[in-house]
Amino acid sequence: MIVKKEIDSPYILGQILQQGRLLNEMSQREMAKLLGTGQKWVWEMEQGKPGILMDRLFMMLDKTGVKLYAEIDIPTEEDNDRI
Repeated sequence: MIVKKEIDSPYILGQILQQGRLLNEMSQREMAKLLGTGQKWVWEMEQGKPGILMDRLFMMLDKTGVKLYAEIDIPTEEDNDRI
């Protein structure tokens, strides 16, 4: 099942990223290693920690009327039955 969500804040973006990581059965440390960064950075992203880039990104989205969406594929029991 694909879930589509409007991303209108750093917090929502972080929650979606966290769900994607968890659905892929990956720890924050594993994600950090894949990204070449520290676990703290992954945690901060998932918490929607404010930063100049995020602040400006969401301000620009708001001022331009542009909407940002994310889709996440969530396995269902029906999907598991097909395997």
